Amino acid sequence: MHYFVTGGAGFIGSHLVEALLTQGHEVTIIDDFNHYYSPKIKRLNIAGFKDQVTIIEGDIRDAILVERTFAKGNFDTVIHLAARAGVRPSIQSPKLYFTTNIDGTFNLLDACRHHEVKDFIFASSSSIYGVNEKVPFAETDALTRTISPYAATKLAGEQICSNYAHLFGVRCMCLRFFTVYGPRQRPDLAISKFTERILAGETIQQYGDGTTARDYTYVEDIVDGILATTDYHESDFEIFNLGGSATTTLSELIKMVEKACGMAAQIEVVGNQPGDVPRTYADINKAHDLLGYSPKTPIADGIKKYVEWFKKHSS
Repeated sequence: MHYFVTGGAGFIGSHLVEALLTQGHEVTIIDDFNHYYSPKIKRLNIAGFKDQVTIIEGDIRDAILVERTFAKGNFDTVIHLAARAGVRPSIQSPKLYFTTNIDGTFNLLDACRHHEVKDFIFASSSSIYGVNEKVPFAETDALTRTISPYAATKLAGEQICSNYAHLFGVRCMCLRFFTVYGPRQRPDLAISKFTERILAGETIQQYGDGTTARDYTYVEDIVDGILATTDYHESDFEIFNLGGSATTTLSELIKMVEKACGMAAQIEVVGNQPGDVPRTYADINKAHDLLGYSPKTPIADGIKKYVEWFKKHSS
């Protein structure tokens, strides 16, 4: 099979590409290596497999580039991970998020339509649930109010997928990721920042009173869920939660990172951030029943693995 992975040099994308190569597939990736964080990090992510894949440096907003890529590619499946990520930056630059995450997704789906690529997997987000009072969050929950531009773009992406599945026969699977973490994760994410600053003896910032909670999901479990989705062909459109199916408060998370680092944190308590939801918690029954998805890495074990990786690669 020939897979086209957007965002293939990123955190989740690089792990996915490695897994696809291990299975013997052909892989083409596209990534614009933008400066949201240092492009050097992405180049290190792909260093181990860059000679085994086709790499296109470009922007999915470039419809001409996308069209030319599909015309040459002969792809079997698109796994669309590329996006402008992060709730807080989306509040500062909403237009960038709308053009990348919505227009870019449209360009890819339209290319699938015209080049008869029948399988499209879309990386959505738990952010789309917004301030959802019901827990755990299920795919059937009514989505009445997203609270960040990032979340709005992901929900829009799901709807575009639904359109293309219904109208043009592009099989679309939308995967709502819940707070993915692990080796290679973005440096702006909490576990990354906490680990780096605790080990350096620097102060970390705790947003709010520490009671906000997240369903943290180890990257290998997310990759397992994506791979399981590639084998699911029972319908032309589905939405699946991929999470750890457990919640961890911010205060608990800090304590786990402290333990893994072997050092106490110096904590500065600051205000809650606009756009942040109070909690996320995945109901993964659908993914378990239809995909066989079963996350294997508890948060404490995953943090330990991350800190070990960080120490090794920061020296």
